[in-house]
Amino acid sequence: MPERRQIKTRVRFGVFVSGLVVALACSAPAGASPRVLYGVQDDSWLVGGPGELPDRLEELRSLGVQAYRFTLRWDEVEANAGEYDWTVPDAVIRGLRAHGIAPVVTIWGTPPWANGWRLPQYAPTRAAYLAAFARTAATRYRAPVRHWVVWNEPNQRRWLRPTTPRAYVRILNAAYAAIKRADRTSTVAGGVTAPRGNTGGVNPVNWIRGMRANRAKLDVYAHHPYPANPLETPWAGGCAWCKTITMADLDRLIREVRRNFPRKRIWLTEYGYQTNPPERWMGVTFERQALYASAAALRAYQAPLVDLLIHFMIQDDARPEGWQSGLRTLGGAAKPSYDAFKLPLAQVSRSGSRTVVWGQVRPRNGRQPYRLQQWRNGAWRWVGPRRLTAPRGYFRRAVLAWPGAQLRIWSPRDRLFSPPLTVR
Repeated sequence: MPERRQIKTRVRFGVFVSGLVVALACSAPAGASPRVLYGVQDDSWLVGGPGELPDRLEELRSLGVQAYRFTLRWDEVEANAGEYDWTVPDAVIRGLRAHGIAPVVTIWGTPPWANGWRLPQYAPTRAAYLAAFARTAATRYRAPVRHWVVWNEPNQRRWLRPTTPRAYVRILNAAYAAIKRADRTSTVAGGVTAPRGNTGGVNPVNWIRGMRANRAKLDVYAHHPYPANPLETPWAGGCAWCKTITMADLDRLIREVRRNFPRKRIWLTEYGYQTNPPERWMGVTFERQALYASAAALRAYQAPLVDLLIHFMIQDDARPEGWQSGLRTLGGAAKPSYDAFKLPLAQVSRSGSRTVVWGQVRPRNGRQPYRLQQWRNGAWRWVGPRRLTAPRGYFRRAVLAWPGAQLRIWSPRDRLFSPPLTVR
């Protein structure tokens, strides 16, 4: 969706009621995806950001990042046919694994020698060229990498030409077979669609159907459900009559995948809201970005088939025309979404004063201690005793809270509060 930097390198409420814990259920609700992984992508920051690579990897670990999507630039690694430079991907991929983070590796970018001396988005003249590279990469990274993605947003002209399902399936199937030959246990994602086709592109609904018609091979369908505008939430505001697929239209994606690729899972390999500042026209406030990040985490958790949600990006783009959905500002200051990534908290439902909330304590593995607080009578006050999350850090609580009440999580091990959640 955004033109990535790494591809280039690549409360105002004041009336509250007293809160009381009514129930605690650590198990996932029916139909949820408790195995969903939450991650990030920002190759420019990870490869060339402040400090040293081990420092940035440690920051990802302390954020609670479970998966990291990394773009393996074919055109940079194999700039000359048969000659490989694995220096950068070796450091990144092995560093991620050493920090307990699952690499999700995307192969993108055709070298000039393989596509008639054109730009990287042009498909190779022979699918066998990509197959050879994919097999070499999958063989090299057989141990650290179990998750592969073939190409990026091929339904848009800026990422793949020709921009047709047939052209994409040709390279997808070649890469799929090559990766499986190198490591049959790997999971390979295809599709990787943008939420809309834009000029000269193809909408994701027609793209999915076109992939099926051309007999695409994949284990997982990947998609980028970016919002169409800043008024759209992860739950509402999508286009009911369109063929775009944003997070608000997630049911449409699930329906199309079930119909066209039965028994296949779904990865959401890019997602995020830009903030204002600095994005004046498409950005939301810092507070709303944090709110939507937590709401999207809940949406992915509750959705059937969804196993992965990747937030794009860590730090805002230095270019004014770039993408500004970072957890940090360009100057490095943490936005509220930084803490929301560590401690997401979202409202599940409300009936009268009975409000059900969902959250997660992401840093570390295993059951995590946490407490809830509610703002009342001019101060933050504890809601019930300290509890433990489910084994993967999730919890689900019912409390007494009317619309306008504010709640937040406290993680004693992190000595950190989540951004406040306002009950609606």
